[in-house]
Amino acid sequence: MPQSSLRDFANDESGATSIEYALIASIVSLVIIGGLTGVKAALIGIFDSVVAGFDKAK
Repeated sequence: MPQSSLRDFANDESGATSIEYALIASIVSLVIIGGLTGVKAALIGIFDSVVAGFDKAK
């Protein structure tokens, strides 16, 4: 492999943008999953109280 081809390969950054976008998307998805996990207990409590309200109305 000629020296210039090796240098060109080392300086090629054409795939860097797609890798950066993939990393950003994975971080955002982890934040969303973490947030939903934290909200899960509150939502379960809300829905349980709604169900209990309907049980009292019978």
